[in-house]
Amino acid sequence: MRQAEAIYRSPLAAAGGLAVTGSGRQHARHAVKDRKLPSFAVVLVERGQGFLETAAGGRQRVEGPALFWLFPSRLHSYGPDEAGWDERWALFEGSFPRDFVRMRLMAERHPLVGLRHIEEMARLFGQLHADLSDDSHLGRASAASMLHRIVIAAARQASSAVGVEGGAATGDLVETLRGRALQPLDLATFAADHGMSPATLRRKFLAETGLPPKAFQLRARMDYAKQLLVTTDEKIEIVAASVGIDDPFYFSRVFHEREGCSPREFRMRYKRG
Repeated sequence: MRQAEAIYRSPLAAAGGLAVTGSGRQHARHAVKDRKLPSFAVVLVERGQGFLETAAGGRQRVEGPALFWLFPSRLHSYGPDEAGWDERWALFEGSFPRDFVRMRLMAERHPLVGLRHIEEMARLFGQLHADLSDDSHLGRASAASMLHRIVIAAARQASSAVGVEGGAATGDLVETLRGRALQPLDLATFAADHGMSPATLRRKFLAETGLPPKAFQLRARMDYAKQLLVTTDEKIEIVAASVGIDDPFYFSRVFHEREGCSPREFRMRYKRG
């Protein structure tokens, strides 16, 4: 890799949601030991091997290509073996990273993500670095967009890896249940059909969607009900039955609890013509 590069930017007050404050690349030969950062960081190891050690995740072997997350004010150490490794990195902060953690797209207990598709990730890091070089509002906004895409791409590869190593990928389970959400569903049977216990199914859904399976099924039903309310003139009881709820009064109550308005009011707000 060519000579080390680094860019640092002070965060903009207007970019409170997500701000990239640094980016760089280098061939690293020495470890970072017992360090704390004031912001989030992501490190992409393109080639090489080494280790990562954090309080929450313990000590882990890093085999490039891989990516790992570092969290603010958390002690960490990492570095390559004697041969060194090629790394890219970015620093970021704001309220969005906290949302990423709540959505379990980034997790302190599982900071390391093995990568199978390094080309996409290297391209995103390269574009982020180029955007940050353009010290303008547009450049900063584009760098933040690239960081957001890095988070999503890493989460997708992590989810896909779980599927390869341990049965059905969680994303496939979610889409299968979404497709069957309007039908009566025995979740114990659904879990068994996918080679897992109900407890494992619940854990996977919580990690992927933030909801247990039954709550996810109900949300999918309400989302489809909103579609019917806006795109058809069907009576409320017909809409309720169409999403698998036979009691229109129960449907209206649940809908109001979720949306803050009745099904009829929702239709009046959003229906065109």
